[in-house]
Amino acid sequence: MQTLPYGSWPSPVDAALAAAHDGKPEFTGYVGDEVWWTEPRPAEGGRRTLVRRVASGAEESVLPAPWNVRSRVIEYGGRPWAGAVRDGAPLAVFVHFDDQRLYRWEPGGEPRPLTPLSPVGGGLRWAEPQVRLESGEVWCVLEEFTGEGPSDVRRVLVAVPLDGSAAEDRGAVRELTPERHRFVTGPRLSPDGRRAAWLAWDHPRMPWDGTEAIVAEVGADGRFGTPRTVAGGPEESVAQVDWAPDGALLYASDRSGWWNLYRDGEPLCPREEEFGGPLWKLGQRWFAPLDSGLIAVLHGRGALALGVLDPETGEVADAAGPWAEFDAVLAAHGERVVAVGAGPRSGYEVVELDTRTGHARVIGAAHADPVDPAYYPEPRVRTFAGPGGRDVHAHVHPPRNPGCQAPGGELPPYVVWAHGGPTSRFPLALDLEIAYFTSRGIGVVEVDYGGSTGHGRAYRDRLREQWGVVDVEDCAAVALALAQEGAADRSRLAIRGGSAGGWTSAASLAAAGVYACGAVFYPILDLTGWGTGETHDFESRYLESLVGPLAEVPERYAERSPAEHADRIDVPFLLLQGLDDVICPPVQCERFLSRLKGRGTPHAYLTFAGEGHGFRRTATMVRALEAELSLYAQVFGLDQPGVPTLELGT
Repeated sequence: MQTLPYGSWPSPVDAALAAAHDGKPEFTGYVGDEVWWTEPRPAEGGRRTLVRRVASGAEESVLPAPWNVRSRVIEYGGRPWAGAVRDGAPLAVFVHFDDQRLYRWEPGGEPRPLTPLSPVGGGLRWAEPQVRLESGEVWCVLEEFTGEGPSDVRRVLVAVPLDGSAAEDRGAVRELTPERHRFVTGPRLSPDGRRAAWLAWDHPRMPWDGTEAIVAEVGADGRFGTPRTVAGGPEESVAQVDWAPDGALLYASDRSGWWNLYRDGEPLCPREEEFGGPLWKLGQRWFAPLDSGLIAVLHGRGALALGVLDPETGEVADAAGPWAEFDAVLAAHGERVVAVGAGPRSGYEVVELDTRTGHARVIGAAHADPVDPAYYPEPRVRTFAGPGGRDVHAHVHPPRNPGCQAPGGELPPYVVWAHGGPTSRFPLALDLEIAYFTSRGIGVVEVDYGGSTGHGRAYRDRLREQWGVVDVEDCAAVALALAQEGAADRSRLAIRGGSAGGWTSAASLAAAGVYACGAVFYPILDLTGWGTGETHDFESRYLESLVGPLAEVPERYAERSPAEHADRIDVPFLLLQGLDDVICPPVQCERFLSRLKGRGTPHAYLTFAGEGHGFRRTATMVRALEAELSLYAQVFGLDQPGVPTLELGT
């Protein structure tokens, strides 16, 4: 056991290792009896491939590079593929990221386009495809740009011919519904095929504010009747809708203050727990009906467990295993359920639960320890007291290295992590980016500040018109509490975050007094600019609930924007930005830096061509992690000789 200062411990968890394990399997599904899913390939330009688990148990990548299975609908995307068995062989349809066309693939052949290109604005985009062999169609969501602006767009449910006849003809795409709502999810067809259900909402609401569950009759010719709203509203968020085997409508609604499950309007398992979540991607699924009438569910406060709900008794039986967290990508086939789960000591892997036996096992993307698990962080789930005594939830990851200890009396530096969203939360899952720091003797605390999900609507609503206030206060309260407890060095606190977390980080630095430095990834920095055309349509009016309507409170937009108060930031910081980001575009950083010019604040600005919102390429992630560590080493006085020095200018 070596005795070395915190932050100077040698570690086998380098930036390349952390980057190689970034991302997770997603959008699971069944094609016949086979389980398929999408999987990241950071070393292949950050693309996502489609993977199938064949009868032998082997995993096969269906599509070679450069095919990239990822949709851009609402920019955050949605379920990008679907499959069926035709004449004993699989048939898959998928969205290719580069051109956003829908393609058809069968074994032994090349993918063939099913949809056309459009030169207008962002073109044509597709999500949540469902293969309907009986009608020779793919039902899905179409996002169609009608002009050059980010909000010149319409979204409708459509049927795309499977035979390729629409590959060059937009007119061959059949619209299933009138354009009644700004946003829609893909239709779920009832067991008898006579009704379809989907979700819809409109500006200025976000889907966690209020959505409508809509049902329409489906004629023998596949045409939809008049849609009618059966649940939800402006202040009730329905996160998912589906059908039970007997034709009852199932949905997850937060009308009680928690996303709970309902069957034809009656609660199935009323609890102060979440059985749903924020709909950031079309096609997310927190529950899946089984042929037996049971329902596979994700549920919990904070982290989500996988269980099986008996709708007759309201009882939930959880799957046994090492997984503490499951992603909202459930799929069911008969009595089998496939999910993506992770835990504090294992990354995300594809898990199948046999509900007849209760046995859960890993069937894909299995976690394998790349280093001794003794280098992994051991998270402590904590609830801190924030301003006014309000609860603030967090995961504390103290420094951990089996070969090192700090000199007696020394306290470790700590980095506060602020999550994106902001209507989101941190998962309770192994993250080698955290291990990159904790194994070197730098503590990390992930703060689920007021406004985060997983703790009911009242906790979520704390951020209404308080963004830049509650999130900043809660992060500071946790950081200072750790220092007051004697767990962290008060003089060596930092903050970091990306997207909305980048906003919180920059706003926290502008508030001054708590942090010695910060790392800000692809942030929002200027509310007025972002709220008047500098972002995409999905979030273009998000600020009305987070800050207030711009026309009514323009001074609030200026008062809270870090770009308006760049002169208040007097500690070193690192700013990182993807040049292809259309959600938080580079102009936000450029405007902020122009106002900082001449202030003498040490900082670095790193940009990455080919990267959008969230970094996906190995080289980018390595550069970003090493730059962040170098910042902390310089500010906190740490010895990290193997890390390239980040040049800080003024």
